[in-house]
Amino acid sequence: MVENRPFLKILTHAVLILGVLFLCFPVWMALVASTHPGDALVRSPIPMWFGDQAVENYTTLLSGGVAEAGGVPVLRMMWNSLLMALGITFGKIAVSLLAAYAIVYFRFPFRMGFFWLIFITLMLPIEVRILPTYDIVTNLGMLNSYWGLTVPLIASATATFLFRQFFLTIPDELVEAARIDRAGPIRFFFDILLPLSRTNIAALFIILFIFGWNQYLWPFIITTDVDLYTVVMGIQRMVNIGEGLPIWHLTMGTAILALIPPVVVVLAMQRLFVKGLVESEK
Repeated sequence: MVENRPFLKILTHAVLILGVLFLCFPVWMALVASTHPGDALVRSPIPMWFGDQAVENYTTLLSGGVAEAGGVPVLRMMWNSLLMALGITFGKIAVSLLAAYAIVYFRFPFRMGFFWLIFITLMLPIEVRILPTYDIVTNLGMLNSYWGLTVPLIASATATFLFRQFFLTIPDELVEAARIDRAGPIRFFFDILLPLSRTNIAALFIILFIFGWNQYLWPFIITTDVDLYTVVMGIQRMVNIGEGLPIWHLTMGTAILALIPPVVVVLAMQRLFVKGLVESEK
């Protein structure tokens, strides 16, 4: 029997509340800073409540752009980040699903050797292979393009491994039943495996979307056209403006806008994300 201890319950809730406040405080400060003029944030004390410049600041960011960040509206940079994140996410999921499907359900020479070659790439992050990747993208003429932003980041050993492990849990009886019903490989994949993988795909979608949205190093190297700047690049350019005064009010406003798409994705797919991590629908 579980003992009812009111003191421990109160202590647990107090610790959780303090943890939430600690994590949310930087977001609160960024939101407050985005509603003040720039000079209010370089004086002491720093304001802790909203100012009266919210409409003006966010209008400048969304429509006019900031000269220090290349003069590109934040809405344009967010669109570039969204296209890049969705391209990377859908590409990784599609390639990983097909790779895991081939490794688990097809018998071909050196099948496990290919799988371990894919798995070993986990030890080679993009920073290690960035020079040869850049050389290949340059030779293919994909600089300053959405293809150059997304295609080199599509391969994913992690997603391939996770899908392979899930496919291995599919009962052999289900495969035999599909064969008896004369379901070919394509039909078996789309009608059986994909519906069963729904929660796993949702969990990976959230993780991969945030991975693509937060990319900085690769877009910074592959793009020189200001119209292809991502929102993370815009924030970096606003912070590093050389000899000028930091434009913290616009930088914080951009950071708040950059939070919106990942938060929306997480909230919209939260239930499927949790099920994909703790359950297996078979």
